Amino acid sequence: MADVFRGMWVVGYRELLRFIQERSRLFSSFAMPLLFLVIFGAGFNRIIGALTPGVNFIQFMYPGIIAMTVLMNSIMSGLSIVWDREFGFLKEILVAPLGRSGIVLGKAAGAATVAIAQGIVMLVLAPFLGVSLSPLLVIKLIPILIIISLSLSGLGILIASRMRSQQGFQVIVQLIIFPLMFLSGVFFPVNNVPAWMAFISKIDPLTYGVDAIRQLFLGKEIAALGGVIGRQASSAIGVTVLGHTMTVLEDVSIVAIFGMVLLSIAIWSFSRQE
Repeated sequence: MADVFRGMWVVGYRELLRFIQERSRLFSSFAMPLLFLVIFGAGFNRIIGALTPGVNFIQFMYPGIIAMTVLMNSIMSGLSIVWDREFGFLKEILVAPLGRSGIVLGKAAGAATVAIAQGIVMLVLAPFLGVSLSPLLVIKLIPILIIISLSLSGLGILIASRMRSQQGFQVIVQLIIFPLMFLSGVFFPVNNVPAWMAFISKIDPLTYGVDAIRQLFLGKEIAALGGVIGRQASSAIGVTVLGHTMTVLEDVSIVAIFGMVLLSIAIWSFSRQE
């Protein structure tokens, strides 16, 4: 057990140092979410207003942009494993007195810490976009970001455990990130799509992370609308599974279950491959 915690600390701390030192990575991690926010927000603001009464498109999309920021950083956490393998540093880590599970959990913990920092920075934009924000909301949001990041970093590490080149890893990750992102409800309500798309969206773990964050941001505003408009808006932001609209706690629980499964498989795969 001591080896596991030692591995988590050493590897997690190293991931934080690498991220701070790589300024290009720091910039690129914000570039795509902000690009989507500006371009899609300007282009579709009027359209989404008709789909979600009382909520403009930027307000609807903003919680999803935070989830997207966490997604990209978490899955890309596996790139450091491929990089370490290519340059021989991974062998040095493996011969050290560190548990294999601790190495994987350290990578995930480092990614989660960075993702939280990025999410908090994104919150600075909220007042300028007309999105209401309070200290209590931020306190509630941080644990959700931790769970989402740990869960999705398990997927990135699982992919990295099977890859031998950075180029191959990046190609596979791009093929995974975009379906996860576009089918998770970042840009449109998942309840108002064709049945086949709704089915795929509801097996996407990010869908429940986006929904949990969106309910925190918009739940009170939509509840205050009341009447038919309030019910229409509620149906647009809630994920319905088998006729039941998911709550924040249920959303987070599903993401956590996905995370435990993915991290367990990632630990097993990492141990087998190395």
